Amino acid sequence: MPKVKIPTPLRQYTGGESQVDVGGGTAGDALGNLATEYPDLKQHLYTGDGKLRSFVNVYKGDEDIRYLDGPDTEVGEGDELSIIPSIAGGRCL
Repeated sequence: MPKVKIPTPLRQYTGGESQVDVGGGTAGDALGNLATEYPDLKQHLYTGDGKLRSFVNVYKGDEDIRYLDGPDTEVGEGDELSIIPSIAGGRCL
């Protein structure tokens, strides 16, 4: 069963959990199962039409799934998915 690492800003939607074990054979399945288990998290991960939000980056190990097979990236026992929200703002000096 893959594990999903939850970033600090989203832990309030997972009961404070920093890592969650989820079922699924692909990254998309795992994230979908995560959103089903924690419904308040869904709106922060997905658009209204069910696509992963553009500012949500998902890594399998050290690889961005966008450069693998996207949501169809296979995951299995012991794999770790990390949700990394994009950070914007600040100013250049």
